[in-house]
Amino acid sequence: MRLILILVLSIFMSQSIVSQIYEVGIFAGGSNFIGDVGATNYISPNQLAIGGVFKWNRSPRHCFRASIIFSDLEGNDSKSDDPRRVQRGYDFNVSILEISAGMEFTFFDFDLHTSGIKGTPYLYSGITMANHDNYFFNQNGDYTSENTSSWAYGIPIVLGYKTNISNHLVLAAEIGARYTFSDELDGSVPDAESREAFSFGNTNSNDWYVFSGITLTYTFGRRPCYCGF
Repeated sequence: MRLILILVLSIFMSQSIVSQIYEVGIFAGGSNFIGDVGATNYISPNQLAIGGVFKWNRSPRHCFRASIIFSDLEGNDSKSDDPRRVQRGYDFNVSILEISAGMEFTFFDFDLHTSGIKGTPYLYSGITMANHDNYFFNQNGDYTSENTSSWAYGIPIVLGYKTNISNHLVLAAEIGARYTFSDELDGSVPDAESREAFSFGNTNSNDWYVFSGITLTYTFGRRPCYCGF
């Protein structure tokens, strides 16, 4: 009985190992920031964003996804439609390194093992962590480093469309907003409690940023058996 159990488990594990399909590739596009400094346009890329993406397809309708994206976030009051911000004249630039993981859902079946060109809209969400240096605006309005760094956690809300352009290449275009649980990305809220007096803006509204761009992934792995999950 023990030998039979071991044999069954071995067969199941071996099938699980070879019965998946993976994607690995690059993301390239732009970023824009929505917060207490600069313009508040929802989609207005003004800095380069680049990174890598990995997907583990678990069915023709969903996959697990992880990515690492590097970009600068920039805000300039002179480009705002709010005359009060234009008069204030603040601007900032901060580099972020975002790590994201979650699940991607397709509107239609996207089985790469069937012949022909296919495409589908998709949604992605999960959790993000963006590492950034901390800054604040001093009494003279100067953008000043706090010489510390923090992680800004957030939720990605991504809408895209993807299609296969060959047997092993998938091209996608997407727009992804990140709602963060931080109000420190633009320097409007200092990280140090001792500098709380330098806070400004709407402290009840957290920061957002948006990545707009394309992904190009290479697919590999054997034909999956989707019945298991």
